Amino acid sequence: MSTRRDFLRGASALAGTLLLSSSPLQTTVGAERAVLRTRVIPSGGETIPVIGLGTSGSFEVPQGSPEYEALKEVLKRFFDGGARLIDTAPTYGNAEDNLGALLEELGLRKRAFIATKLSGVTGREEGLKQFESTLARLRTDKVELLQVHNLRDWKTQLALARELKEEGRVRYVGLTHFLDSAHDELADVVEQTRPDFLQINYSVTNRGAENRLFPLAKDLGVAVLANRNFNDGALFNRVQGKPLPAWAAQIGVTSWAQMFLKFALSAEAVTAVIPATGKPDRLSDNLKAGLGPLLTPAQKAELIALVG
Repeated sequence: MSTRRDFLRGASALAGTLLLSSSPLQTTVGAERAVLRTRVIPSGGETIPVIGLGTSGSFEVPQGSPEYEALKEVLKRFFDGGARLIDTAPTYGNAEDNLGALLEELGLRKRAFIATKLSGVTGREEGLKQFESTLARLRTDKVELLQVHNLRDWKTQLALARELKEEGRVRYVGLTHFLDSAHDELADVVEQTRPDFLQINYSVTNRGAENRLFPLAKDLGVAVLANRNFNDGALFNRVQGKPLPAWAAQIGVTSWAQMFLKFALSAEAVTAVIPATGKPDRLSDNLKAGLGPLLTPAQKAELIALVG
């Protein structure tokens, strides 16, 4: 089976050099440093870099293991590259524990925009208990974004999230899902409640969010986090043995991962993508999707035809 690593091995010599550097986004143009694209969070007015980091799976590793040690380099490159947004959840195994410990050890908490969730709970007391546990696991007294995961008990949990926002323990509130089948329900709830953020799946082969969610988010001023940008890795199998489009270099793309992330970011409504990885080289590769031009409508159409 084709893997993302196979594609990274075929990257250009220049890309390889950048991947190995301690400053993955250092450019060769003068002494300037490449800067990640940012987008505005409509309800708050602040900007956030468009490349985020997911923790599902990738941060669910034993402390002290080689994989855990690799996460230190992942986070160093992430913040050195100008990124900030990290998405996690209390139901992602020990991801919150590891993230909290690593941010504390590396002195990076103040630079992080942590997005976590009220996940799998019912009732206000369960939600509040989970949130308090999350803060302890993350070794912090507040989070930047608290999302109601997969619309579970959303009325109660969103009300709780807004209480915590009023108390200053949460900066933004949001709603999430990851399935095409939930798009209409999520759109209905977003229209009714107008959260600060919504999070939904979006990729070259899963574009259902374009129908209602993206126009609605734009109209209501709701920021969008796009998950499953690689369709759980299936996109790499679809392009196995295929070269990048001839125009890839024009937009600074040197890998299929960058292409898939830039596709998602080319949707005007998308505020940031949140690909998960525990590999430093893949993190460096992902960051470069936040540099340079995005895809034109014609390029998007060509990519859809190529991948589909």
